[in-house]
Amino acid sequence: MASTVNVMRAIWLDPFSPLDESDKAQLRLAGIDAFCVNTLGELNLALSRAHVVVVRLAQSAELMHEVQTLITQLGSLVPVVCRVDRDDMDVVVDAMRSGALHVVPCDEWNVSSWQQVVGMLRTVAPSSKNKSYVFVDPVSQHLLALAQRVAQANVSTLLVGPTGAGKEVIARVLHESSGRAKGPFIAMNCAAMPEHLIEDMLFGHEKGAFTGAVKDYKGIFEQAQGGTVFLDEIGEMPMHLQAKLLRVLQERKITRLGGETAVSVDIRVVAATNKDLRQAIDEREFREDLYFRISTFRLRIQPLRERPLDIMPLVMQSLARHNDSGVPYSVTAEAQQLLQAYPWPGNVRELENVVQRAVVLCTGQTITPAHLLFDEMSSLVRHEQTLAPVTPMVREEQSAVQPVQPFQGDAAPVWEPHQPVMEREVSATEPPAAFSVTAALPQTPDIDAAPVNLQDVIKSSEHAVIMTAIQNTDSREEAARLLGISPRTLRYKLAQLRERGLMLNAA
Repeated sequence: MASTVNVMRAIWLDPFSPLDESDKAQLRLAGIDAFCVNTLGELNLALSRAHVVVVRLAQSAELMHEVQTLITQLGSLVPVVCRVDRDDMDVVVDAMRSGALHVVPCDEWNVSSWQQVVGMLRTVAPSSKNKSYVFVDPVSQHLLALAQRVAQANVSTLLVGPTGAGKEVIARVLHESSGRAKGPFIAMNCAAMPEHLIEDMLFGHEKGAFTGAVKDYKGIFEQAQGGTVFLDEIGEMPMHLQAKLLRVLQERKITRLGGETAVSVDIRVVAATNKDLRQAIDEREFREDLYFRISTFRLRIQPLRERPLDIMPLVMQSLARHNDSGVPYSVTAEAQQLLQAYPWPGNVRELENVVQRAVVLCTGQTITPAHLLFDEMSSLVRHEQTLAPVTPMVREEQSAVQPVQPFQGDAAPVWEPHQPVMEREVSATEPPAAFSVTAALPQTPDIDAAPVNLQDVIKSSEHAVIMTAIQNTDSREEAARLLGISPRTLRYKLAQLRERGLMLNAA
């Protein structure tokens, strides 16, 4: 019998046939202790205790898709093994495309076969711990698969994409999926460091190289021996340092400031930029020879609006990260619609800001449209006002004073994460317990009312949040600080609301 120290805990999901004791005994001999569940809800509760999920598929890989979605929502990277009928090759292919680590025939109980599965699991286990990456959208999944393949080759890689799209996440995937995973990963933003410090940070210095250099200092290239150096915003690197970086990539040697001896370095360089480096080359702001050196393989990270299926998993992951109550948040269907309709010009970084504001404004555990404050909210409203037809003032008042409420029951699907939460430091601007946006909203929604469009929801959300903030604070300045805007911006928004004829009792 396999040692309990080396036993893999497996969640066994088989809605078609139970796992009998003889089968369990065979699995134990192979090093697998199986815990049986019958539904996704049971899987949700048991997932934190598992090393692997084993799923039985019938004529399609639909159940595999649902399992993978659940695992991603919970911020887990537990590998999945699928059991499939021997003659269902289409299902096998779909399962592998969906991320299955391995596929086993559903009638296979040979100990050696399952020992191979256990061996495979042990090789991937170290790289899967403590990960919280989200790759749900097919665009993201394709990028992940490509990054993992590129990681196997020791080549310089250039990541291209807008600010806040997740370039450092992909850089870490490249590192953790490579043979350098046990080595250090060191990131540096070339735009965030003063020019006179970048060279010292990268190359280090010898004692006495300049005033204040009281001892030898190893730069990032030396610190990352055997690992990966991530150079973010490489387009902002000064020209004279570009020449030195080119030498590092060509010769794999560096010379410290004030030093004379070249030091060999064993590193992989991953660079990232949100600039058009081709244009920078034409404008003589970037070296063409360096460009070809760092872009041996080029990966493009799409903006968040082009991978919409990542939005809600990212939201739920962020909510869990900022939750200090121990009770998971849920998001109403109307709030989900707003989150998915918003263009996210600031990408994942902006999404984090929106979620944090929602956590501050929400005193319960249900996120509604009233809790969502977008960075580009006012400009979005003005844009839609210029396009929308003029409607009677009475209808506008009704939509403003009666914001959309979540439907009860089966009409409104709700995302409910159950992953462990992390402690959060309470902000100085966090409202008192009495502060509640939802308290000002009607408790019973009018489910027979006409559908409310995005413009109506945005207007009503902004009005409800502003009014509640004013009513629950002692001054305009305090209300503006709570809302995360300047007092001047608050005065401007109040003037806009008055122009629309809304009731501003406290304004």
